[in-house]
Amino acid sequence: MNARHAAAILAALAAGVAHAQSTPAPASASSKPRTTSEVLAATTAADWRQLDPENTLYLQLPAGRVVIELAPAFAPLHGANLRTLVRQKYFDGLAIIRSQDNFVVQWGDPAEKSRPLGAAQAKVPPEFTVRLGPAIPFEPIPDRDGYAPEVGFVQGFPAARDTTRGEAWLTHCYGMVGAGRGNEPDSGNGSELYVVTGHAPRQLDRNIALVGRVVQGMELLSTLPRGSGPLGFYERPEQHVPLTSIRLVADLPAAERVPLEVLRTDTASFRALVEARRNRRDDWYLVPAGHVDICNIPIVARTPP
Repeated sequence: MNARHAAAILAALAAGVAHAQSTPAPASASSKPRTTSEVLAATTAADWRQLDPENTLYLQLPAGRVVIELAPAFAPLHGANLRTLVRQKYFDGLAIIRSQDNFVVQWGDPAEKSRPLGAAQAKVPPEFTVRLGPAIPFEPIPDRDGYAPEVGFVQGFPAARDTTRGEAWLTHCYGMVGAGRGNEPDSGNGSELYVVTGHAPRQLDRNIALVGRVVQGMELLSTLPRGSGPLGFYERPEQHVPLTSIRLVADLPAAERVPLEVLRTDTASFRALVEARRNRRDDWYLVPAGHVDICNIPIVARTPP
């Protein structure tokens, strides 16, 4: 906390004491700090953004559709390779092959890469971090983090940065999508993807390329039966969950697109939401925490009203 922050808090406390001394009556409802739901209810159209069709994927499962937003500012090469794979219909008919409790769900080729990659690259340079610059408009949160000098949001994605190294990276929060790889840093080409379905495995940050996040449909992944094999892999073919298809929204007619908006993370409304999550003042809470983890701040999606 810097001196300006401390002074502001002391001033606010002093104002609160003076108010209490001069006005013994209870605070009015209008002065009560807003809850998360109240912050969201007060948003305007300017607080929301539409998904970019060129960076949005529809993963179709037998049980329904999962919407994934890609993160081109952090993984442009993986994103390009992934678009190539999708447009070649590489994933159609493959399967979810792994569901590890409190960790990840993963999909790919059950026959271990027997399907040709076509025009896609077999190896993609590591995109574990990016250089800080104008393309990375970082919106920090005020709380400390155990895995990075600073955490916050970049264009709707949870992220971290180290200004001394001039680097930023995405964080492994619930719903984030990554490109599985082997021991070689350049072996993750997007043909196998995983989604975080458990407690944030932040130890993976800067060790693997995160390519996006699930915007809608997480319940279709997080509730899948857990695999009984090592690391949650399914041991029998009948356990695999088939991938009906993965499509890039830009390639679909308007009638087949889902009208979704995502809450912007660079607005006063979002900063109010962060504060509401830091200090839960719902009637149920007795002690506001005064702190929030980057992965406990929701990035809300909605159907436009």
